Amino acid sequence: MTFHSRRRFLGAAAAASALPAFVGEARAETANTGQPAVRLSPTVLRWLDGQPPARFEGATLGVPWPRGAMKPGAKPGQALRFAIAGEGGHLAVQSWPLAYWPDGSLKWTAHAVAGGRPAGYMTLQPGATPAAGTVSVKQGTSQVTVTSRDLVWTIPTSGAHLVTTASRGGRVTLRDLRLVALRQDGPEPEGAGTVTRQPFTSRTSRVTVEQTGPVRAVVKIDGTHTGHGRDWLPFSVRLYFYAGSDSVRIVHSFIYDGDPARDFIAGLGVTATVPLSDASHDRHVRFSGEGIGVWGEAVRPVTGLRRDPGQAWREAQIAGQALPPLAGMAKAVQDGLQWVPEWGDFSLSQPTPDGFTVRKRTGSGRAWIDSNAGTRTNGLAYVGGASGGVALGLKDFWQRAPTQLDVRRAASEAAELTAWLYSPNAPAMDMRSYRGLDGMDTHEKQIAGLNITYEDYEAGWDSSVGVARTSELQLWVLGGTPSHEAFSGMAEQVANPARLVVAPQRIHECGVFGDWDVARADTPARKMVEDWLTFQLDQYLVEREQHRWYGFWSYGDVMHAYDGDRHMWRYDIGGYAWDNSELSTDLWLWYSFLRTGRADIFKFAEAMTRHTGEVDVYHLGRFKGFGTRHGVQHWSDSSKQPRVSNAAYRRIYYFLTADERTGDLMRELLESDADLHKVDISRKLPPSAARETPSGLVNAAFGTMWGSLVAAWLAEWERTNDPRWRDKIVNGMESIGRLKRRWFAASAPYDPRTGKFSGPGEHVAISQLNGVFGVVEMSSELLTLVDVPAYRTAWLEYCRYYNAPVKELVGLLGKDPGGRAQEDSHSRLTAYAAWHERDRALALRAWRELLGNGGFLTRERTRRVDGPAVLRPLVEQPGIGTNGAAQRSLAAIQNLALVGGSLDEAMRAAGILR
Repeated sequence: MTFHSRRRFLGAAAAASALPAFVGEARAETANTGQPAVRLSPTVLRWLDGQPPARFEGATLGVPWPRGAMKPGAKPGQALRFAIAGEGGHLAVQSWPLAYWPDGSLKWTAHAVAGGRPAGYMTLQPGATPAAGTVSVKQGTSQVTVTSRDLVWTIPTSGAHLVTTASRGGRVTLRDLRLVALRQDGPEPEGAGTVTRQPFTSRTSRVTVEQTGPVRAVVKIDGTHTGHGRDWLPFSVRLYFYAGSDSVRIVHSFIYDGDPARDFIAGLGVTATVPLSDASHDRHVRFSGEGIGVWGEAVRPVTGLRRDPGQAWREAQIAGQALPPLAGMAKAVQDGLQWVPEWGDFSLSQPTPDGFTVRKRTGSGRAWIDSNAGTRTNGLAYVGGASGGVALGLKDFWQRAPTQLDVRRAASEAAELTAWLYSPNAPAMDMRSYRGLDGMDTHEKQIAGLNITYEDYEAGWDSSVGVARTSELQLWVLGGTPSHEAFSGMAEQVANPARLVVAPQRIHECGVFGDWDVARADTPARKMVEDWLTFQLDQYLVEREQHRWYGFWSYGDVMHAYDGDRHMWRYDIGGYAWDNSELSTDLWLWYSFLRTGRADIFKFAEAMTRHTGEVDVYHLGRFKGFGTRHGVQHWSDSSKQPRVSNAAYRRIYYFLTADERTGDLMRELLESDADLHKVDISRKLPPSAARETPSGLVNAAFGTMWGSLVAAWLAEWERTNDPRWRDKIVNGMESIGRLKRRWFAASAPYDPRTGKFSGPGEHVAISQLNGVFGVVEMSSELLTLVDVPAYRTAWLEYCRYYNAPVKELVGLLGKDPGGRAQEDSHSRLTAYAAWHERDRALALRAWRELLGNGGFLTRERTRRVDGPAVLRPLVEQPGIGTNGAAQRSLAAIQNLALVGGSLDEAMRAAGILR
């Protein structure tokens, strides 16, 4: 048994027959599973970026626990007792259950950590008394009041405002926080012509207090944008308040529900009124600049004048402090100060990812004056004075361009501060289809088009109605104008929020998320595989930048396939353009982070989760609950499937962060199988592939449909311990296991009411797509959570025979059904069977299947391409493709975890190692 370690073999041998050994190399278990416990490492909280941040506004993280190790002690939403010990004492923390094991023990806990001075080293301690927090919530019929130290936020339960007032030390520093939108009735005119714009503002329909402190309070506000006799653009906004913080975190989500032909979004923003009482020379505006840079000026400057006011006055204004008494100022400046213009309006516009401009003017109806410009900014603005002010920032500011920050009427009694999620100075957002019917008016013509452009086009199925987008903002209520240094730290917090995480080894020890292990390069063979995995990840980071995968709707996604002739990704060729989670790109990134703890991969995966769960999925209308296959636009392909809306692609992020919005998205999918009959996914297949389905049932593929739906049910069962979802999962597993051909039937009539498949299942069909949309990962987890012998038999059979030699497959099925492909990515099925059946020869076969493909380990050289052949110099990997990168990487990750001990032997046999 050289293909796995002695420790893993002994652990497997001790496993109960009904519950197979965990496939990772280290897993903590309890006696009720029959598996030996693994010593759990201390729960050390570390900063994602490696070092404490300059500023910490509070954060929330998820922490896993081995099965049976932590008794629940609380129901969902109830408090748990944990403490965080850091440098200088205990930190305030608020804890609650996030997920449960089947035995009711805690699987994941969530922990909100108070803001303040960040510690470099922290440990989480169960059962201890946490330090006290300072956040409290008072609920009334007309308003909710959140108090944190000297900050008081008033949130109305109805009306136009998210926050009516925010007071600091008894002074109202912010008023009327609200959402704004601009509707344009047509696209930008081409030549002559006009369009009109209409303003809309938020209207609250429901306020829900989700947490009440003492460290974190969360208030969810639902509503629509209203104006001109119409409600549209439904929104959901969460406000997060942390003890020790002067800010509120805002998570803003909206759904596009307009008519793409006439409802163009010309601006989408969050705005607040800032009362001003200081003299105009003591009022200040700040914008974040490039890097750590800051642009800061006064409404009425006293520097640069013909007459010098004196050093003390100049230094005070540059620092954002109140000027010394004017009586001591140079008399010429005293007498002439009234003639110095007051600058009331300021604007930072980021129209593209590569440039921003700063302008100002004295007021409405006056000319704008160019101030300065730069490339990329962190997206934070401030307006206020010595007695207080407000800062508002937008995460992913330049990545989501066109964006904008505006200050208006700073010379009046109240300024307006707006963060534009979509800039009103950019061309209006165009949600129409990029193409017309173009003669594809019959099924045959649509198939012909699919065969040339890989786009599954069908008129009316390329609608953007129902897609959504989530943005994150940070808003500070301050007692004075921040220094340039403090403001720079705030801007970094906006662009790169400080995150706490636990180490990969600590996560792995808990046995969560199936088959993976911690990255290590302790043998020559493992080093070769790890180097290849790193190379692929690094190249995609390069690709995002050099091909500018940015923009309001697109940031977070990657492209599908590359065109080496043009040195471009195939952005304009049907189904080869945006990837839309095809072949589990999201899982590749998340498992890569779990193994490595790399901050850049976490942020890459986070941006993808924010994109794919919102933009690539419909949240209302006839396609609600389904996602769109890869295409030129994120909604352009007519194939609407649960394989894209798959909760498996959001679940890891949810448990690592306890992010409520991601939790909402997974819950949206719980009943989506009831709508499978609305979207006939097989309608483009040849007639011979169609199958008769009894009334009330739908023909559902095991991998692309059931395997995608089961992820949402698993997440809900974990989150609530509600057996209803466990039962629905088990119904599907048992019924697949009862079919004559089990997994090799590929699909069967499915009843959404029960989650069961039916029919004899005697036909044989193999689809390479069945195993590449998360069902491999789901099956690995489910078989450690529930005891379904029939499904285990069916799955192990499929794993052993999918890549088996034709003779063996014919011996099992009586014929060769064809349809097998992607031998390398399916090698992880072979590895799974090898580990669970203790089969060394099968383990070596798994590595041959992966290593034998030319795309793996060849590490195709990159090359620099420059000159007139390309728009800009780039580093190109000519044969790159996201399907291969994602699936080969996932296969390598799972193979290392399952049969990594046989890798050196396999490489020597293949002549790769000597």
